[in-house]
Amino acid sequence: MQLDGASILVTGSSSGIGASLARQLAAEGATVGLVARRRERLEEVLADCREHTPGSRFWVADLGDLDRAEAVAQEAWEAFSGLDSLVNNAGMPKRWPIADLEPEVVEAVMRVNFFSPMRMGQAVLRPMLELGHGQIVNVSSTGGRIPIAHEAAYCAAKYALAGWSDTAALDLAHTPIEIKLILPGPIDTEIWDVPGNVETVYHGELVAPDDCAAGIVAAMRSEGYEYFVPPVFPGGIDAKELAVNKAQDAGAFVQLMADFAAASADR
Repeated sequence: MQLDGASILVTGSSSGIGASLARQLAAEGATVGLVARRRERLEEVLADCREHTPGSRFWVADLGDLDRAEAVAQEAWEAFSGLDSLVNNAGMPKRWPIADLEPEVVEAVMRVNFFSPMRMGQAVLRPMLELGHGQIVNVSSTGGRIPIAHEAAYCAAKYALAGWSDTAALDLAHTPIEIKLILPGPIDTEIWDVPGNVETVYHGELVAPDDCAAGIVAAMRSEGYEYFVPPVFPGGIDAKELAVNKAQDAGAFVQLMADFAAASADR
């Protein structure tokens, strides 16, 4: 992926990982399309991007509106005369015990965290194939490979995005389209502080959004597929090893995570 001169659409780019990523991509010479709900925040990020690439622009959209999400992808394609990369980064948290989850809450999380990136990716996939190149970057979560206490809705959506990406990468392996799966760990973003969520079971150190964004930029440039970002959590925990351990003995891993959550609640 050649970033200098590329046109890249980044969702969830008004703060956190998305804002850091948009700024870094623009600094590398990419014209960036920004998508998020908060206009004032987008204007701030856009001003920084335009210092490097004046053609950058933004779209204000709630990606829980799936028709609007798809329309934004199509509008960005037209505005930039094609896209070299789509980064599906937007997401919403939901930390509620599973017994308290109502179906409409789970469906709302699925719309933003899975159906929106799916719809946007599908909107640009065929045009990319016709163009003869392109890249779709899906930002899932480490919670898309391992379970996290009280995050059934969030993990379900992120598992779905990871599974979709796995099969997309398989189906497109012999085409000019690249699929990238990003699995962030504990990143210092607003996702931890959104009202209406129970306290997280994780109380460790958080990774700066700039560091996570730099990992995504490196992934976009590389030839690989799956990236845990960071690969090692604060405290020396190997993210990929966690996922491997879960796959090797899911029952033991779930019990371990349950014990961890119980110990966290007793703190």
